[in-house]
Amino acid sequence: MARTHARVKGKSGSTRPVEADLSFVTIKKEEVVKIILDMAKDDIKPSVIGLTLRDQYAVPSVKLVCGKSITKILAENNMESKLPEDLQLLVVKADKLKKHLGNNNRDVHNKRGLQLIEAKIRGLTKYYKSTGRIESGWNYK
Repeated sequence: MARTHARVKGKSGSTRPVEADLSFVTIKKEEVVKIILDMAKDDIKPSVIGLTLRDQYAVPSVKLVCGKSITKILAENNMESKLPEDLQLLVVKADKLKKHLGNNNRDVHNKRGLQLIEAKIRGLTKYYKSTGRIESGWNYK
């Protein structure tokens, strides 16, 4: 998998087994959905929910156990957030970097980093507007 702003390839992560072996999973589908909804009520992000299910409940993949992803389960129960998680985290990151650059205006390396983050935000915004995940009038400021 290639990097977004560099012309190099990077490691894309671990590869999953060809056949999913869920013989060690003792938790049932209904219990997994209940845990997801309980954690979402506490405003926990879907990625953190997945990590918690993996580490504490030994659920290797919610999609293999339930047949749906965490975000689809949340969407069915009207508990999804306004912004997708990846876009929201990029906006928070850009805000922190703008605050840093307000105090350190000669930091040219992080000025470039802010440009790259804002380019990612624009690309994701364009994608999510075309798929209807966010409204067409949403703009990053």
